[in-house]
Amino acid sequence: MHTTAGVVVDDGTTIAYHCWEADAGVAAYPIPVVLQHGFTADTMADWLVPGTVAGLTAAGRRVVGIDARGHGRSEKSPDTERYGERRMAKDLLAVVALLDLPAVDLVGYSMGAVVALLAASQTTVRRLVVGGVGAGIVEVGGVDTRALSSDRLARAFLADDSDDLPHEIAGLRANATMLGADLPSLAAQARAVHREGIDLAAITAETLVIAGDADPLAERPHVLAEAIAGASLRLVAGGHEVIGSSPGFRSAIIEFLSR
Repeated sequence: MHTTAGVVVDDGTTIAYHCWEADAGVAAYPIPVVLQHGFTADTMADWLVPGTVAGLTAAGRRVVGIDARGHGRSEKSPDTERYGERRMAKDLLAVVALLDLPAVDLVGYSMGAVVALLAASQTTVRRLVVGGVGAGIVEVGGVDTRALSSDRLARAFLADDSDDLPHEIAGLRANATMLGADLPSLAAQARAVHREGIDLAAITAETLVIAGDADPLAERPHVLAEAIAGASLRLVAGGHEVIGSSPGFRSAIIEFLSR
């Protein structure tokens, strides 16, 4: 069963979240899984359509997917001051508090991985999965802006003509347009991207770092795994698109959370 609801958080923004119950006839596991999607996407695009939600509910898990502000069904705004992964982490924790979830497993991808790491550094998480990120978390404080300039990305989302954009940026804009995303909101998030560093030493969750072996935004993921106490690393074949294209990516997450 799927339900969608919203919560108004402390700055007045409405955050949408989606809930799925464990499949009927399957022994339900008591700890839910919270999913945070990547930049330009939403819960449905990153987690439902590729089959991750179905795999988790079939394994007896209750699933909560959060649409980050400016994305999906959450409230939009062109105001850069309303964005940033630290702000999104507060939104995630507000949903966890609203649903009265005493313990969670947390999964984030790309931008959502930064959100998940920030949340896990502030509260207790049982198991944590972060995907689509690597050494950039340790070396530049968030998504690797050395591989994809946030300022250039913001300008691209606001450009009247997308024909002359670099291939990787054109692909992000085309994907956002296909999903019906609000481009000014995405530009605002691009400008607010987290650069302040994350207290990785404060993370106590059992952690899996997972990345495509050809992902330019997740280069040297072992650097991130080594910075989190006890973390393990899993590589799957592919680039930054593995969240939607790799069965190995999905099965690695489900296996890690189910063991």
